[in-house]
Formats: sequence, C-alpha cells, structure tokens
Amino acid sequence: MLSKLKELERKYTELERKLMEPEVYSDNALYSKLARERRELQPVVDTYRKRVAAQKRIEEAKELLGDHELSDMAQEEIDSGKREIEKLDRELKILLLPKDPNDEKNVIMEIRSGVGGEESALFAHSLFRMYSMYAENRKWKYEIANINETELGGIKEISFIIEGQGAYSRLKFESGVHRVQRVPDTESGGRIHTSTVTVAVLPEMDELEFHINPNDLQIDTFRSTGAGGQKVNKTESAIRITHIPTGMVVECQDERSQYKNKDRAMKILASRLYEAEKEKRDAAVAAERKSQVGTGMRNERIRTYNFPQGRVTDHRINLTLYKIDEIMDGNLDEIIDALITADQAEKLKSGEY
Repeated sequence: MLSKLKELERKYTELERKLMEPEVYSDNALYSKLARERRELQPVVDTYRKRVAAQKRIEEAKELLGDHELSDMAQEEIDSGKREIEKLDRELKILLLPKDPNDEKNVIMEIRSGVGGEESALFAHSLFRMYSMYAENRKWKYEIANINETELGGIKEISFIIEGQGAYSRLKFESGVHRVQRVPDTESGGRIHTSTVTVAVLPEMDELEFHINPNDLQIDTFRSTGAGGQKVNKTESAIRITHIPTGMVVECQDERSQYKNKDRAMKILASRLYEAEKEKRDAAVAAERKSQVGTGMRNERIRTYNFPQGRVTDHRINLTLYKIDEIMDGNLDEIIDALITADQAEKLKSGEY
C-alpha cells in the first residue's frame, strides 16, 4: 500500500507542476482535465502526508527514549503516533478502494408507480418530493424531463435530471422497489394499505460516451399534455424517441423547445441503454457474489416506509430509523451514509483495494 501511495503523491506533485505551465493554463479543456485529476487525488495525498508526518514524529521520539528525563514523554508521543497511523491507514484503505467511474456524473432518476393503484401513484409523488428536497439541501439542480400525472395529484411515472458534483455517488443505492405502508387518504375504513414504487437511478450519459446508431431510432413529435390529457403546450415541442432494436421508448416534454427535448431524450436513452448493458455484465458477478447493499436491480425491494409506526427500514443493511417525517422532507444523509459505509466495508472485506 505504501509504495502505491508514494506513486500517487509523485503523480499529484507532477500534476501541480503541469497546472502552473502557461500552455496548460491557457488550454481550458486540458486545464480542467488535469485539475479534476488533482482534485480526485488530493484526499489520498493529504491523508498520506499526515501519515508520513506521524511516522516522522515516532522516529524522532524513539531517539529520545534513552534520555531519562524525556523517555516518558517520548513513549507517549510514540503511542500517540501509532494510534494516529492506525486511524490514517483505515482512512487510506477506504480512499484507495476502486472508484466507480460514474460517481461524479449527474443523475437521471425515474420513478414509476407499481402495485397499489392511486395510492402507489401518490407515494411516487411523495418520493419525487423527497428526492427534489434532498437535491435542494445539497445545492444541486433538478429538472423534470417527463411526467405522467393522475387526476388526484399522483405520479404514474416521472423522469428528472439531478445535476451536481457527486450526485450519482450518493444516489446510486436508491435503485429498487420502495414499499409504503399507510392509510390512504382515499380509504374511508382506515385500513393500512401496502403499495410499491420503483426507482431507477442512472448515471447521465451523452451520445459521445455511448454511441447510438441514428438508423436505430424513430423520432416523433407531439404536444405536451398535463394530467388527464389537459393541453399545456400548443406546439408540437414534445419528443418521443423509440430505440427500434430494443423497443425502448423515451419521452421528453419540457415546454421550452423541441431541440432541448430531443437533447434530453437522447441523454436519457443513452443512459438507459448503458444501464441495460451494465446489468447484463453485472449479472454474472452478482450471481457469484451479492453485495451487502444489494444488486441495485429494479425488482429488488430495498426499503419500507411505515407511516403508522413512523419508521423507515432499509432491508439491505437492516437499518431502521423512527424519523419518517424528516426523511420524507429530504433528510436522507443518515441512510445514504450508512449505505456507503456498508458498501465500503464489503469491498474492504473482499480485499478490493
């Protein structure tokens, strides 16, 4: 591990030197690329340098052990330094875990109502509100690409894009089936109903990252519509793209422009096709070793929201929190941090650093 860390520090120093060169500074694309590489290395290098400093203090203290007056103080310094190195080594092992190449990407989230009819659609709306509030809490931007609403204010399906640094790294574990247990507003008898909603989290791709053959596409335009078929746009600016080989259909009906809708729809299609290929590749691995935090497959039940008991349970890590109102208001960090920690622990256990 230490030889790898030395090499990373050397690379970091070289990047710092290059970023000072006039020809690099004047090339925006190259400068941004190198600055991003430096930013990714900085946490590892900073922690490694703390470790080097702690080791140096230990070596200096060892030289004082023979001094009768200073030996006790020297031993304390040695013990303290060893404890610090143990802590820093744990941090370094986590920092050296293989990075998901998509972690810094923006996110396309798709929420679809499942079992439970109108109650499922109303909970899909609640989940969209939860994620949009979480995005606002983290100062991320989000925009709706397509939404299919019900007459009672529920959502049959919605696609929206969240833009922000590290969005995918924090939201990727949200993929799967979310189950709700509550008394519906539409239920006069006061019985608890169980409904489900499916959430998909896709790293945003563009056509350059995932090539799509234009001959494989059928592109149609139509008018944007609201709940119940109400017209909200008098021009045919909405876009429907059908990927003929897979039958995959993407719709975008942002009111502003047909061009923007097409660009959004192509990104969503590229992201879906990328995810479909990734699921195929991961299937063999998942069969051999299932991660502690789940496979991320869309048919996997990952979380239950029980409103009568005020609890949220994440089944992958057996975490139960009795703060459902806070969570539904977008305070998701406690759950997400626990999922990330569990994923890191699983990778450390399997020696993936």
